[in-house]
Formats: sequence, C-alpha cells, structure tokens
Amino acid sequence: MFFILSSIWQHRFYYVFGFLAVVFLILIVTCVEIAIVLCYLQLCAEDYRWWWRSFCTAGTTAVYLFLYGSFHYFSRSHPATVFDLMATCIFFGYLFILCYAMFVLCGFVGFASCFAFVRKIYSSIKID
Repeated sequence: MFFILSSIWQHRFYYVFGFLAVVFLILIVTCVEIAIVLCYLQLCAEDYRWWWRSFCTAGTTAVYLFLYGSFHYFSRSHPATVFDLMATCIFFGYLFILCYAMFVLCGFVGFASCFAFVRKIYSSIKID
C-alpha cells in the first residue's frame, strides 16, 4: 500500500505490477473464503438473511484501506507543521472514491461466492 500511495501522490514510479497482481489474487481468494465461512456459520445459526451480510463482510476490506490511507497521509506524506486544507480535501476525496470502489468490488466477490455456495449446498438436498 505504501508504494502504491507513494506512486500516486508523491510522483514516484511503481514497476512491480506482477507482484501487485499476485497480491490482488490473494485478496480476492481471502474475501471469498471469509465470506463463505461466515455465510456458512450464519446459515448454521438458521439466519437466512445472508445477502447483505456477505456483501458487507467482504467489502469491509475498504475500511482497512481507508484507515491505512489516513495513516499514510498524516504520518508519511504530509508534514505535520503545514496543514493545507485543499490538499487534504483532494487526498481524502480520491481516497474515498478508491475505498468505495474497493468496497463494491470485494463486496461483489463475496456476494457472488456466497450465492454460488448457497446454490451448491441447497441443490444437493434431495426431497422425496
């Protein structure tokens, strides 16, 4: 995250796109696994309202991204002696847009994986 935010805001170059792709795949797999496990636990507790919870469970990754972006801004990229309101508004505006996109992306992955999981486990039930 540090290198990506530095390349965006501090005019540095980011060359390691292969590593970024691998980390993105790991993020997707982790979102799928966590969403399915929590959906399964919710279904075991006989709570069948799993749709929005699966979306929000995987999308919560965006909260971490926002918290780390705030930490990056106040500790690494912005000097503590000078406070520029316009730069702060621009940074947090773009950070909010990025976090919203990440929330929707990870939320969709979590929902789609839970939807496929629920269809799979309920399609194997035989009713005679």
